[in-house]
Amino acid sequence: MVGVVGGTRPALPPADDRDPDMTPGAAPAGALMVQDIGGMVQDIDGRLWAERRERAAEERRVTLALREAILPEPGASIDLPYARIAVRYIPAGRASSLGGDWYDAAPLPDGRMFLAVGDVSGHGLPAIAEMAQLRHALLGLSMTGACPGRLLTWLNAMVLTRLDDTTATAVCGHFDPATRLFTWAQAGHLAPILVRRGGARQLGAPRGVVLGATSSLPYGVADVRLEPGDLLLMFTDGLVERRSRDIGAGVSLIMEAAVATGLGTAGADLDAGLDRLLEAIGGPNPEDDTCLLAVAVTGKGPRRP
Repeated sequence: MVGVVGGTRPALPPADDRDPDMTPGAAPAGALMVQDIGGMVQDIDGRLWAERRERAAEERRVTLALREAILPEPGASIDLPYARIAVRYIPAGRASSLGGDWYDAAPLPDGRMFLAVGDVSGHGLPAIAEMAQLRHALLGLSMTGACPGRLLTWLNAMVLTRLDDTTATAVCGHFDPATRLFTWAQAGHLAPILVRRGGARQLGAPRGVVLGATSSLPYGVADVRLEPGDLLLMFTDGLVERRSRDIGAGVSLIMEAAVATGLGTAGADLDAGLDRLLEAIGGPNPEDDTCLLAVAVTGKGPRRP
């Protein structure tokens, strides 16, 4: 008896085998209720998963459409009298991993070519929106003709004052066709790779911190004189970084693949070579976007008056 300590437990009434909720051959009502609830749960889970997949697919479609509206045609090539420029953009395999990778290749009023690659931290629509602001800002600043270090200083000031809690990396430079001089700067970004006469090396990077980190450190500038037949590769970390390897190993793999696939050799098909390069390093990165900008120097270039 509840509430009584000690004493004799009262006898229970005899069990009645007859269940008023059962009919001969039928399952107990409780079991039927459990089956019904289980079926309802499965139906709800199925609908939730279907809705999540549909939302993820829609987000990916919107994200890719936005990127296509912001960036130049990713497979397009630019033929110049002195060089050929080709670009590859490979989106991440997962919708949630689509990020703020970007590139640019634009002629300047003085005849030089402005080249840039960058990567905004984060993923999804916020990163892409910030990428659009940085890309357009840097392209506009480049029209001043200022040196790449000054351009990154201005861009860093914009990130610090206008984009709270945002960081980004970038590498940008000018290629002068009259002198074949490539002058460049970087903000926490991977240095370009130079493929020349059957060999490849990564350029020594000038000083430069990540955009949005601090305003107290200047951005250095470096230059390299390119030769006819040279190939310059600028890229984001999605090209070289994987869960199964670190960035250093990925850079070495890129250099080996660039030589093995014949990139940089005279008369090589640049577009086909880039496709072979991407295939040789394992194809698209499922965890991150990839931008690759290649400049093949084909001649001495026009003389500036």
